[in-house]
Amino acid sequence: MVSLALVLALLFLGVSTLQAEYYAPYTPKKSYAPTSTTKKTMNVIDSCWRAKSNWAKNRQALADCAVGYGKAAIGGKNGAIYVVTNPSDDPVNPKPGTLRYGVIQTKPLWIIFSKDMVITLKNELMMNSYKTIDGRGAKVEIAYGPCITIQRVSHVIIHGISIHDCKPGKKGIVRDSPVHAGHRNGADGDGIDIFASSNIWIDHCYLARCTDGLIDVIHASTGVTISNNYFTQHDKVMLFGHNDNNKEDTVMKVTVAFNYFGPGLIERMPRVRLGYAHVANNRYEKWLMYAIGGSANPTIFSEGNYFLAAKSTEVTKREAKSGWKNWKWRSSKDKFLNGAYFVPSGYGTTNPYYTKAQSFSVADGSLVPSLTADAGPLRCTAYKC
Repeated sequence: MVSLALVLALLFLGVSTLQAEYYAPYTPKKSYAPTSTTKKTMNVIDSCWRAKSNWAKNRQALADCAVGYGKAAIGGKNGAIYVVTNPSDDPVNPKPGTLRYGVIQTKPLWIIFSKDMVITLKNELMMNSYKTIDGRGAKVEIAYGPCITIQRVSHVIIHGISIHDCKPGKKGIVRDSPVHAGHRNGADGDGIDIFASSNIWIDHCYLARCTDGLIDVIHASTGVTISNNYFTQHDKVMLFGHNDNNKEDTVMKVTVAFNYFGPGLIERMPRVRLGYAHVANNRYEKWLMYAIGGSANPTIFSEGNYFLAAKSTEVTKREAKSGWKNWKWRSSKDKFLNGAYFVPSGYGTTNPYYTKAQSFSVADGSLVPSLTADAGPLRCTAYKC
């Protein structure tokens, strides 16, 4: 007989009794953002799913809630639930029940976790298309080893996990599908590397202290939304565009919204090359060098952000000696504190030209502390997130 307690636990995870082996009780973890004195207001992404008490019974509904350029990312919405029960890792022959076994499958999967776990990968985690990594209901960390590579795939959602202290990968064989394992030269040590991929959504994650960047969007990747994340304790936070001569990155379109760029960050929030970035309703707190930068004539629209300066007061930095005055960089509805200032440039529109489905209302920057108060992984119970 299956006990009532076990049945309730399985319902919380959104799976049937036939899909599970053992489920440890969920212990809520702390919130990453300092929100004790900040009034909270759900932003448009969170209000889409968090207001519903039955979120755990319909986890895939999250896939309808992205905004901006990553709106089309459906992840594993149309697939089965896959439960990670084992935190171990084998880059070549992953075992069923491990995270790697789930993410390399060719069919769509919505990946959840049976219990709190720290996963230390032995080499970079190669994602396949149509996958969601959903950490809600457990404290999930990918840390102290190589981290996540999203390369030449589409429709990936990563939600509600902590990614920190990521290390470079090793040269060697890494499996990226059930039928293929290939030689890798070793990842750089990014938290998440998005390479030649599209329809990607990174939401409500914690990212800190990686060897290279926290998130890179490179080599013609586009259709990306980075939202509701908490970033801290890192130098080069986000790079959009591989290098100044990589002309394929002109197609890149990235939305950066409702994130909390917290203490201990130095630069690149983001740094953009060649492509377009809509940076909206983010909280920036005491960056040490600059907040938003770029090179090679990118277009950047800073809208409704909250900039609280400390040592450095300049929000922007152009990595160029000349020509940058023609680059289209705009600020609208931003809130500047402690002497923070944005240097605009160029002529012509910086409108993101979202489709109706992608578009969202951008609040005045003064409201951002409330809209970003729950950035990072959420503390979820069976009926509330």
